Amino acid sequence: MALIDTHTHLDFPQFDHDREEVIARSLAAGVEIIVNVGADLASSRASVALAEQYPAIYAAVGVHPHDAKAVSERELGKLRELATHPKVVAIGEIGLDFYRDLSPREVQRQVFRQQLALAAEIGKPVIIHDREAHGEVGDILRGWIRDLPAHSPLARHPGTLHCFSGDLEMAKEMVELGFFIGVDGPLTYLNARRLPEIVRALPLECLLIETDAPYLPPHPYRGQRNEPAHVRLVAEAIAHVKTIPLDEVARTTTNNARVLFGLHHQEEDYP
Repeated sequence: MALIDTHTHLDFPQFDHDREEVIARSLAAGVEIIVNVGADLASSRASVALAEQYPAIYAAVGVHPHDAKAVSERELGKLRELATHPKVVAIGEIGLDFYRDLSPREVQRQVFRQQLALAAEIGKPVIIHDREAHGEVGDILRGWIRDLPAHSPLARHPGTLHCFSGDLEMAKEMVELGFFIGVDGPLTYLNARRLPEIVRALPLECLLIETDAPYLPPHPYRGQRNEPAHVRLVAEAIAHVKTIPLDEVARTTTNNARVLFGLHHQEEDYP
C-alpha cells in the first residue's frame, strides 16, 4: 500500500540528528513520496537539496506569511530560479496568517499575490497556508483563479489548502475551484469535531494526506515530533470517518497527489 505525504519540513533543525533514519522509516512504512515544503528562501533551497539527494523526495519552494516581511524583489527572483528545478512540484507554502501576525498584514497580502503570480507564470500549483484569514484567502484565490488563462495547466487543479482549518462551506467552494483539501494529524484527535464533518462530507477525490512534520503529530503521538511515517494514521482516520477501506484511501489520495503535482512526469524527468 503506497502513501504520499504531501507536506513535510524535513529540512528543519528538529531532524538534524536523525534525518536519514526518519526518511528510511517513512519508506519502510509505505510512504513512497514525500513533498518537502519551503517556508523561506533558505528552507526552499534546503528542500531542493533534499530532493536532489533522495529520489523519494520532491520539493515545494515559497515564503510563509510569517517571513513575508523579509521578501524583496531580489529574493523573489531567486525563488523564481529555484522554482524551475525539475524536482520542484509546487509553490509553497504561501498565504496569510492572521493568528500570529509575524509580518504586517498588508505585506502578507502583497507577497501572497506575488507568489501566486509566480505560480501562474511557471504553471506549478500552490500550497496554501491559511490561519485565521479564511475570508481574505478565499477572496484572493477566487481572483487569482478568475485571472488564470484558460489554457493554464492550473485551470483544473490550482493547488491545495494545507492543514485545512476553514468550515465546510469554504471547503466545498475551494473544491469547486479545483483545490484539494489537505488533512493532517488533527483529524485523529479525540476532541476533533469540525474536521471529521468536512472529511465525511467531501469526496475522497478531493483530499490529500499530509503530516506537516515536525508539527501536528497524530494521536497517539501528540506532544512528540511528527514524521512522515505517521501519515498512515491520517489515512486510517479518513478511512474510519468515511467507513471505507484503508486501501481505498491510500489509492485515491496517492492518485490525487500525483495528479496535482504531476508526479507521473516528474519520475521520468529526474533520476
